[in-house]
Amino acid sequence: MSQAGSQPLWSPSPERIGASNLARFMAKVSRDAGVAVADYDDLHRFSVADPARFWSELWDFAGVVGDKGAEPYLVDADKMPGARFFPGARLNFAENCLQQRGAGDALVFWGEDKLRRRMSWDELRSEVGRLQAVFAEAGIAPGDRVGAVMPNCPQTTVAALTAASLGAVWSSCSPDFGVQGVLDRLAQVEPRVLVVCDGYYYGGKTIDIADKVAEIAAAMPSVERIVVVPYLGRAEALVARLNGAQAARVGRAVSWADAVDKRSDREPLFLRLPFTQPLYILFSSGTTGVPKCIVHTAGGLLLKHLSEHLLHTDVKPGDRLFYFTTLGWMMWNWLASGLAARATLLLYDGSPFHPTGHVLWDFAAAERCTQFGTSAKYIDALKKAGFAPARTHNLADLRAIMSTGSPLAEESFDYVYADIKRDLHLASISGGTDLCGCFVLGNPLKPVYRGEIQGPALGLDADVADEQARHMARGKGELVCRNPFPSMPIGFWNDSDGARYRAAYFERFPGLWHHGDFAEWTTHGGMIIHGRSDATLNPGGVRIGTAEIYRQVEQLPEIQESIVIGQDFAGDVRVVLFVVLKPGFVLDDALQARIRKQIKDGASPRHVPARIIPVVDIPRTKSGKITELAVRDVVMGREIKNKEALANPEALDLYRDLAELRS
Repeated sequence: MSQAGSQPLWSPSPERIGASNLARFMAKVSRDAGVAVADYDDLHRFSVADPARFWSELWDFAGVVGDKGAEPYLVDADKMPGARFFPGARLNFAENCLQQRGAGDALVFWGEDKLRRRMSWDELRSEVGRLQAVFAEAGIAPGDRVGAVMPNCPQTTVAALTAASLGAVWSSCSPDFGVQGVLDRLAQVEPRVLVVCDGYYYGGKTIDIADKVAEIAAAMPSVERIVVVPYLGRAEALVARLNGAQAARVGRAVSWADAVDKRSDREPLFLRLPFTQPLYILFSSGTTGVPKCIVHTAGGLLLKHLSEHLLHTDVKPGDRLFYFTTLGWMMWNWLASGLAARATLLLYDGSPFHPTGHVLWDFAAAERCTQFGTSAKYIDALKKAGFAPARTHNLADLRAIMSTGSPLAEESFDYVYADIKRDLHLASISGGTDLCGCFVLGNPLKPVYRGEIQGPALGLDADVADEQARHMARGKGELVCRNPFPSMPIGFWNDSDGARYRAAYFERFPGLWHHGDFAEWTTHGGMIIHGRSDATLNPGGVRIGTAEIYRQVEQLPEIQESIVIGQDFAGDVRVVLFVVLKPGFVLDDALQARIRKQIKDGASPRHVPARIIPVVDIPRTKSGKITELAVRDVVMGREIKNKEALANPEALDLYRDLAELRS
């Protein structure tokens, strides 16, 4: 069991504890359930001992709009997977996000130094109603898919809520993805409607994606309607191009201005559907092929996110919630649910360092941000660049900072309290796309200790397990969850018998969720995440897969074969690509540049390796499969547990103690 920091860096005041949503919820549970809930640990024990009652209490506390149905609220609780929460419930996710009315801010948007927009609750509701008419005209019905290639801007939030209002399933990519990266994801789910932008801004550059959109649209025959958002002001030209390229389908594309802005106000309608109605399809990393399509439910994500926003992050009506994210990361979906907590969402798209490294703090100060979410990598970058928002910005309204994506280094904890704000709840959080939420996260009632996450999420029996799935009170083991929870996916798209779904999470430890992280309990009841235990890459907290990189590298004539790993380095994970060259070629600067460009254009900038290293052989199993895990373990100095499974174990020596990977 790790000691981590022996003294807390921050402790909540009695006044702050008393005013918290969590304290009010504990009092409600004590009163309604007749159980003694004196502190958070009591509440957590109750939440995993009686999950049906816990999630029912949260439904009522959060004021969820819908019909909860009759008890029991949890059926087949001993099945994992297979447990069913609220089998008789009916609700609509968008209806719960649009309860608030009035002229107050619902969305505030900055697009670097190029764009600004403010949208009230009434305006948001009206825009959803108008876009709903467009979707209805396209025949969108419950279960249909709506895809998006969009920046993190207000129109994206409108489109996602509109899809949810009709029971359609939302799935998205950010516009920096390459054509194949988009098709590997969205083409699998066959969207009927596609919402796209004409381009985006990053680092002060204007990036037109008309060619990319045209290629994507041509490759997805399922798409019957394309709505083009004028992010660069070039939507009309792209609409004309798309319609001209599809002569047999006149009117397939339409601009947002014509489809939405020119319509008169229209009150949205909300279809109340079962708790397990699909809401989002998110994507796995694609380690062993094209990304897996993870299907999340409206009821499951609504309750899970309400628990995290209201109880763990202490979001209150009128708070101003920010998370730096793109549409390629589940934190965008997490942020969107803040509307159900009646918070204003602060949306930003572009580089967090343009026009200067102050830009996100300019935004936070100007808009009185109350909860600021980002990645551990960003905090580390601020620290290394010498930024000190505490001395340059008025952050009087800021109560919490959330950090995820990779483990937050101990030095970054120190930096936040020294150079951002002293009286602040710093919540390092960890979970994933798989549950679209957190296993371990912040707790506004407990102290913050250097280098550790405060504790397990309410309703989730998160634990550290050994190779036999036994509880580990001390030492590093596998992060597992021992009980079902509402935001477990209902499965993978195109996985009719559920085999891939079960293999992903439940085969390693039958009856438990196995997440693929190395973890360790601390003496304070907190947890330290030591990184991924599987082959998924996780640079900057964005999970990406090796297969997506291989697909691009294999197109280069100079490359015989390759293997890619994630190396833990400087508090983050960097992508390292090893290549076996064909005879007569050398890995010079020009070839390295071509490799990086191929990967960037074909997959995304996040897939581009930090290091490219030539090797003469790649380790393989006896069945001929390359073994990324063994290479990664050698690079990280770990013991190789199963060398006998390799056909050429001597090849591992080629990856040991490489000078190129020490800097």
